[in-house]
Amino acid sequence: MLTSKERSNLRALAQTISPVTQIGKCGISENLIKSLSEALEARELIKVSVLNNNDDDPKQIALELEPLLNAEVVAVTGKKIVLYRRSNKKGIEHIKF
Repeated sequence: MLTSKERSNLRALAQTISPVTQIGKCGISENLIKSLSEALEARELIKVSVLNNNDDDPKQIALELEPLLNAEVVAVTGKKIVLYRRSNKKGIEHIKF
């Protein structure tokens, strides 16, 4: 569980990154989960964009993704979702708090 200070730091870092993928009208699929999990393992902090043709609420999508990815929702701003998961991969620079 992230503290409010950690969440604030991650939100600041997320402002400069681009979305890694988009969630369209098909919603959450197995391939989407796989690609997001790989991105989290490589980067630890990712941003996902929810397209306008998706009728679901981005906050609800974020809550669905959280347990599927074993990640934490940092923020949901408009149609953007920011997710964090500490990587187990060796050789990458971990985000420091």
